[in-house]
Amino acid sequence: MKKSDFYFDLPEELIAQTPIPERDHSRLLHVDKVTGALEHRHFYDLPDYLHAGDCLVLNDSRVLPARLIGARPTGGSVELVLLRDLGEGRWECLSRPGRKTRPGQELIFGDGELTATVEAVTEGGNRVVRFHYEGIFLEVLERLGKMPLPPYIKEELNDSERYQTVYSRELGSAAAPTAGLHFTKELLDEIAAKGVKICYVTLHVGLGTFRPVKEEEIEDHPMHAEFCIVPEETARIVTETKKAGGRVIAVGTTSCRTLESFANEDGTLNPQSGWTSIFIYPGYRFKCIDALVTNFHLPESTLIMLVSALAGRENVLNAYQVAVRERYRFFSFGDACFFE
Repeated sequence: MKKSDFYFDLPEELIAQTPIPERDHSRLLHVDKVTGALEHRHFYDLPDYLHAGDCLVLNDSRVLPARLIGARPTGGSVELVLLRDLGEGRWECLSRPGRKTRPGQELIFGDGELTATVEAVTEGGNRVVRFHYEGIFLEVLERLGKMPLPPYIKEELNDSERYQTVYSRELGSAAAPTAGLHFTKELLDEIAAKGVKICYVTLHVGLGTFRPVKEEEIEDHPMHAEFCIVPEETARIVTETKKAGGRVIAVGTTSCRTLESFANEDGTLNPQSGWTSIFIYPGYRFKCIDALVTNFHLPESTLIMLVSALAGRENVLNAYQVAVRERYRFFSFGDACFFE
């Protein structure tokens, strides 16, 4: 298939720059993945589509405040975005301006509370940086770091918790699993009261999720790898749900990719962890998930390809065209879809 098969025209003003005041008041486009039929609702209506015996799987990863703004000792600002923990205080980072962060360069953050030395440049142009600090690194990062918002969001975020899900707990993501941003604790309680089982996986989202598909033949696209975990309780609940004939509903493409990476052929799960670089596009046979809650994605992205694998490319592109016409909000702080 070709990248251009997943193109749609998106007016820039529909890219949501800020979250709406109440999480679950975002709009929800319900899509029948078989017929393509559409319904316009709000996210707080999601329980209407869920049934006792269903299983809702959410990604509990928490976003690191991984954007550090500092300076070089000789003057001049520098910005790092932490991508991957290499151990012993070393991280792979994006850096700006790159030409000023050569190996050997010293960097200062927070009046010297945190300093760093650039050790190497990776093959992809990222920097390997060793940090120097006292105490616990994640606590220092919580004080000094900012949210690494996606490149299409130009406005500063007033409340950093709005870029975290209400159930986030495992620090490690460079970007939020944004389908979960619509949930409130009250909405999750309402869903559980219907007899829907709620469980969690962990997938630490990397900035590779924003990497554009450059190859025209999508099969040639090298998919980024991300670390994920299926806990014992989640494996048990998903397996019981599949055996009882219930539906497994993934919240977000990250939950979907985790489940599909580790599912057995019959859709059951074993507890495990590891790296996944699964690339789901039309023609893929889903083993585990039956339905998907997700946001609206970029044209020609791996995420719209994943959704098209579940609901059919024509159904998805038609839904997106209707969403554009109806002025839905797109991407991280935007509205949601439910494909079932």
